Amino acid sequence: MDVIAIDIGGTKIASALVTLGDGMPAIEHYESIPTEAKQGGDHVLARVIAAASRVQGLAPDAEGIGVSTAGVVDPRTGDIVYANEIMPGWGGTHLGSELSGACGLPVRVLNDVHAHALGEARHGAGTGAASCLCVAVGTGMSGAFIDRGFIVLGAHDVAGHIGHVGCTLAAGLPCTCGATGHVETVAAGPAIAAEYIRLGGDSEDGAEIDRRARAGDEAARAAQARAGHALGEVLGSMANAFDPEAIILSGSVANCGHHWSDALRESYAALAMKPVANTPILPGTLGGDAPLIGAGEHFKAPAYRELLA
Repeated sequence: MDVIAIDIGGTKIASALVTLGDGMPAIEHYESIPTEAKQGGDHVLARVIAAASRVQGLAPDAEGIGVSTAGVVDPRTGDIVYANEIMPGWGGTHLGSELSGACGLPVRVLNDVHAHALGEARHGAGTGAASCLCVAVGTGMSGAFIDRGFIVLGAHDVAGHIGHVGCTLAAGLPCTCGATGHVETVAAGPAIAAEYIRLGGDSEDGAEIDRRARAGDEAARAAQARAGHALGEVLGSMANAFDPEAIILSGSVANCGHHWSDALRESYAALAMKPVANTPILPGTLGGDAPLIGAGEHFKAPAYRELLA
């Protein structure tokens, strides 16, 4: 099956043709363009339609469009229920119906982290696992729990917001969501940068901080270790609650060196009950292809049980 796949983020819109068969999906006609999110939801929608139309022109026999997008999605309608200030005006966009009307093809839409998780679960690090907890840590932090091929959606369509789980190191810290004490405030990329500056560092660039940590900068190492400790605590708690067969980590922060990963594993071990103590914690393997593959898979067969009712 050939599916036009679109991945909409705060900084870029990726588009490609995904061919789904019995083996590893093939990706062709890939292109990435700036989202230009600050120009508003209507502008972003026009760019999405243009990106999909480009692939459609190259692959006129594509059977439909699978979309991965930032924001809270109603997968029944393809509407964007909520989007934060990174994409002003994106919330309320009738993405599924607008894109279908413009291209004349059926469309299925899901959240970008859910799409990434689905791609990794079916064709990446989670291949063969009955259940996976997938966590993406970068500028923000989110996740998805996949059980026997289906993404857990939740009563309000927001299951998987692991960045908004409480942790000890975040106690009292204000979160961007309006609450306090959430792990994103200490474990995401901006938190690592802020802690490094607090400890006397002079860079807010995550890749540079990681380079310095690997080179022996104690402040950089401490900032990364603090973030790893916080994430490990939450992963241990989540493993106790959901008992996944594997935990998959992706995003820029997941590429940090061993001071981050050692702290994460130490903290996880302190929190995890014996039955889940040896749950494998794995790096994602698909990179930027994961959400495109996940979007294609969701078009091929709905990834939410709720859509089968």
